[in-house]
Amino acid sequence: MYFASVLLLMLVLPVGSIYADHAYLHDTAPLIPLVGKWFVFWSAGVRLVLAGLRQFFQPRFTSEQIFGIKSDEALPIVRELGVANFATGVVGIASLAQPSFTLPVAIAAAIFYGVAGIRHAAEGGRTGNENIAMVSDLFVFLVLAAYVAVVTIG
Repeated sequence: MYFASVLLLMLVLPVGSIYADHAYLHDTAPLIPLVGKWFVFWSAGVRLVLAGLRQFFQPRFTSEQIFGIKSDEALPIVRELGVANFATGVVGIASLAQPSFTLPVAIAAAIFYGVAGIRHAAEGGRTGNENIAMVSDLFVFLVLAAYVAVVTIG
């Protein structure tokens, strides 16, 4: 279930939305604004809202399955991470209604996913879920970082 949700929210739904939006608009404009729009919505918005809710209400999953921590001492920290993820995700979702939110959320999410992905990569003996988290985090980091670079640098 974890793999399927990550695959959908980090690749399938953003790419499908970009394709549908581009096909619907019959636009010849560059795809980068659509990449930012849909990766921020799905990967930073919906994914972080869902992760945040799960981390808040079921912190043990993140603690045990992602970080490999079996004790309950980490649960309050995981809940706080959940609140931060939820807050970022809400702004990511709101970016559809307020496009000016897209760039700031892309910057924040790129930093978050980049650091998280690097942290996972540095861990030895990763579990399957840690590998999924690492690959998806680094992939979305690269997409969002490229979007930020193109939009801000040109």
